[in-house]
Amino acid sequence: MKVAVIYNKQEIKDSDVINVFGMPTKERYKSQTIEMVASALESGGHNVRLIEGNMQVIEELQNFMPRVVRGERPGMVFNMAYGIQGQYRYTHIPAMLEMLGIPYVGSGPAVQAIALDKVMSKIVFLRHQLPTPNFWVFSNSNEDLSTVKYPVIVKPKMEAVSLGLRIVDNNNELKNAIDFIVKEFQQQALVEEFVPGREFAVPLLGNGSNLETLPIVEIDLANDPNAIQTVDDKMQHPRKKICPANIADEIENELCKLSRGVFNALGSFDFSRVDFRMAENGKLYILEINSMASLNPTGSFVHSAEVAGMDFPTLVNRILDIAAVRYFGKSIVQAAPKEIRSGKKPEPLHVKVRGYLRSHLSTLVDYIEQMVTINSYVHNIEGVNTLSNWISNRFQQLGFQRQIFPQVEVGNIIYFTNHMDERNDILLLGHLDTVYDYQNYVPFYEERGRLYGSGVAESKGGISVAIAALQALRYARVLKNIRCGVLLTTDDTLGGRFSRKLIAEIGQNSKCVVGLKYGDITGGIVTSCSGAQQYQIEISNIKNHRTQKIPDVIANISQKLNAWQKLTNPKDGIYITINSLQAQTNPGRSSDHATVTLTAQFSKKSQSTDLEDRIRNIAEKGANGFLQVQVRVGQRRLPVAETKANCKFFEKVNKIAEMLEVRIQPIHRDISSDICHIPESVPVLGGFGPIGDEPQSPNEYIVRDSLIDRAALLALVIYNCAKC
Repeated sequence: MKVAVIYNKQEIKDSDVINVFGMPTKERYKSQTIEMVASALESGGHNVRLIEGNMQVIEELQNFMPRVVRGERPGMVFNMAYGIQGQYRYTHIPAMLEMLGIPYVGSGPAVQAIALDKVMSKIVFLRHQLPTPNFWVFSNSNEDLSTVKYPVIVKPKMEAVSLGLRIVDNNNELKNAIDFIVKEFQQQALVEEFVPGREFAVPLLGNGSNLETLPIVEIDLANDPNAIQTVDDKMQHPRKKICPANIADEIENELCKLSRGVFNALGSFDFSRVDFRMAENGKLYILEINSMASLNPTGSFVHSAEVAGMDFPTLVNRILDIAAVRYFGKSIVQAAPKEIRSGKKPEPLHVKVRGYLRSHLSTLVDYIEQMVTINSYVHNIEGVNTLSNWISNRFQQLGFQRQIFPQVEVGNIIYFTNHMDERNDILLLGHLDTVYDYQNYVPFYEERGRLYGSGVAESKGGISVAIAALQALRYARVLKNIRCGVLLTTDDTLGGRFSRKLIAEIGQNSKCVVGLKYGDITGGIVTSCSGAQQYQIEISNIKNHRTQKIPDVIANISQKLNAWQKLTNPKDGIYITINSLQAQTNPGRSSDHATVTLTAQFSKKSQSTDLEDRIRNIAEKGANGFLQVQVRVGQRRLPVAETKANCKFFEKVNKIAEMLEVRIQPIHRDISSDICHIPESVPVLGGFGPIGDEPQSPNEYIVRDSLIDRAALLALVIYNCAKC
């Protein structure tokens, strides 16, 4: 199942909201806990994406979540976002998800609003005859405080984790506490009768008749009945927890009964935690219900689950499954993570692979940054070879041997294999060179979930995905059974001028080939691509004083431009692009000049020769002793046809993608690549790199969250090619 984990970052940024108003939330998960939840879900066999709960959340969810209305399997949101700012912030994500029609873990917006508003929740408690301490609500310290009976505990009306909590014993202290709450938290102050005694937390899991209470947790107050659990205790120095609590059976039963009563009175879903104080006379008082019970590893909910026999991954997947049963009427659990780790059931390969990739995502991003930092402009031979050596170290750690094909005009081509056979099960094809010289080079940077930098989509992101995929297969202990080759060229920018024969030779000795350039933004995998031929046409005239009429170069080139552009025929897949035009007229007997560079794109190999003849005929029309024309043919790439072998290969890849719940589709790419040099008899697909766009431009980027999906897809494709 696709699972989006929605969370909040530590600070509000301009990209999070349109305007900043009210008090920003101070309640957030640490990044380590978010990653732990994501990894736990990955270990449960789910396709997980982390999405920040800001104003881009709808767009991110649209790109990731399955469309059930189109027949795709449903997905869910595991909500860890407490909201960014304003009142009733717990409701923001659930309300948005309900509007979008996306199932999610946890209670609905109405419950979240009531649970966060401690005054409203206490009113609900009283309405259902559930015991709670007496309370008062004040908007400022000038109100009548005469009815307050001390000692009392003062807290913000709508905050959690004990923020602003303090005990007061007289009017002056109370006035100061109220003023502090109103000023600091910009909300009313809840003044509650303080109950000396012991403190308990009761975690709940389930819904309806399947609602269960986990072992009761007592917060260790060191035998001080007047002690409380502060925000510092919860966030920085957690108090010791006694679980199961050392209490009589009748008290335990009453705590469980009251907790279920609170859960059901509010209409809660899936999981919650109810907090109690027990007076010295044994009477129980409900303090609050936490509708978004913390999954912090040091928190009482996780501690109770561990006592109940659930480790962290099991707990997280159990919560998800409880919500899934509520929505879909059936369990989504195939094998509990604890059963898998105990060896009772083997962990599926895709689970191993995704779990490894999830835990090494930061390393994968770091690889990309390090490669982008090395300027590998095609004519910067030193830079290209430096990148080659950096990559070689990673492949050698994986047990691959390197073969170098020295080049003089460009960097050295490198070929890696992890076997000694003549034939590969699969060949991964990428390149090291880029089009960016020192003036056009863009350094690595990250912004709004996208990774930018020179070559990040065209080559370096794909190489990182290949390394990560092979590392994951090695971790799963299956790489040694795969005959894999990796060919990295250094002249892709030049159309494969020096490497095309080598690509064809190695490709011929491979069962299948995948290209590592970026994947289409819609998840496209390249099944075919257009061919391309570049031309440079130079026209000049000869001025002779005896000639009455001198050929007009500007008029002549204008006519030719119009004629070339008319060759475009979208129906036949033919496109003519004028890349540049330079023209100059000179006084006297100096010749006038014009230079045009153009690119012809075509979808069939048979079109190449005919198109070249037509371009030449147009260029040479009118050439004579006074008008000279020179045609230079530049880089040429033949098209990749959508052969039966390619289509069959894509079908296999698509089955793997469906199992991984990774969205892909076959696409035709207008820009060709090194895969065009692979013989037609060999199945070949391109675009296995991370999702990206705007190649060979200053805005070239890849999507960070696509790295895990694409690396997992590539890993299983590599494995599948070895099995076939």
